[in-house]
Amino acid sequence: MTVLGIGFVAMLALMFLSLPVAFAILLVGTLGGYLAFGMPLVEMMGGVVWGTLNNPVMTAIPLFMLLGELLLRGGIADRMFDVLAAWLGRLPGGLLHSNIGTCALFSATSGSSVATAATVGTIALPTLGARGYPASAALGSLAAGGTLGILIPPSVNLLVYGSLANVSVGQLFIAGVLPGLLLTGLFSLYILLAHRDAGARDPATRLPLREKVALLRFLVPPGVIFLVVMGSIYGGLATPSESAALGVIAALYFVWRQRRLTLSLLEHCFRQAARTTGMVVLVIVCALLLNVTLSMLGTTQAVTQWVGSLGLDAYLLLALLVAFYVVLGMFMDAMSMLVLTVPVAVPMVVAVGVDPVWFGIFIVVMCEIALITPPVGMNLFVVQGLRRDGGSFADVVRGSLPYVFIMLAFVAMLIVWPQIALWLPETMSG
Repeated sequence: MTVLGIGFVAMLALMFLSLPVAFAILLVGTLGGYLAFGMPLVEMMGGVVWGTLNNPVMTAIPLFMLLGELLLRGGIADRMFDVLAAWLGRLPGGLLHSNIGTCALFSATSGSSVATAATVGTIALPTLGARGYPASAALGSLAAGGTLGILIPPSVNLLVYGSLANVSVGQLFIAGVLPGLLLTGLFSLYILLAHRDAGARDPATRLPLREKVALLRFLVPPGVIFLVVMGSIYGGLATPSESAALGVIAALYFVWRQRRLTLSLLEHCFRQAARTTGMVVLVIVCALLLNVTLSMLGTTQAVTQWVGSLGLDAYLLLALLVAFYVVLGMFMDAMSMLVLTVPVAVPMVVAVGVDPVWFGIFIVVMCEIALITPPVGMNLFVVQGLRRDGGSFADVVRGSLPYVFIMLAFVAMLIVWPQIALWLPETMSG
């Protein structure tokens, strides 16, 4: 426990000194391994890196990143927003509901929260600003809606969790469907109650029913892609990596149908997907190298035994983990939190009877909270970076904080009623 505490404090100190998260983790892991076991442990870490990157699950990460880029650059995401703006714009709260709905729909075809927030924000912010929506409400809905990208399948974070915890990615994906839909509904309910006057005088959302029905054809591409990805997994036709490749092929077809498939578009999509994948994989590899040192020191077993000696039941342990992840999320990004804590946390919670599939949904929701928790919430910076009015960062924080409390309430619901996450995978497997 002492070693774990020293390493954690050292990482936070390095991050406060503005060292990138991945390198802070790498430095603590390799230096700790060298001090404890000498060069033999450091030399064996190359095999860990190769074993990690050679995992077929990892192949799905760049493919899902590429899928999201194709949807954005191919104009498919723009049409999603137009359709939902026409259908949801007349609700109390106006286009704020369209933000949440488009984020949920985009999440069902992409696996990244940052990509979701950036994509929908790029499309929606100019429209919201031109129609006079409050800045904090618009920015908060985009930042919070973007978090759905790592919960609604396919999700890169659930892929990584399944790989680290040795849990079926297919079961994790289906377990994320109902919680993702419920959380989307809670976000819209909040907008309905707190921002009911937003967009009340927006005439641009008033379209005849015939035109609104005609717009529904633009939801066919994302619907088909979702069915291809999820259907191929649950039909037993493809692994997660193969289903991601099928999704990319389907996206390429729809981009080609819209006559936007050009070499320059493909170059841009591949470059951006490579950049994002490199960032994610670097964090994963560095965290796994740290976990090698912790495993060799027996830290995981020591923590599990220590928790067992305290006699905590599952509810109390999960309440402590909620507090821990909220604090950790203030200083660390979601992927780093995930890969650093899963190898230690999963044996701990399984020992008190928590289902590892359910815990995957729990930890991803806690990572969602980290994405909009100041001072380092990634989605807050992404949405702020899309602004063109030079407004204060406080607008984004103020608009996002209510969604933090909504997600904490949702976590409490998950703990009290675990079947929210487990009912669908149990029904399908049964």
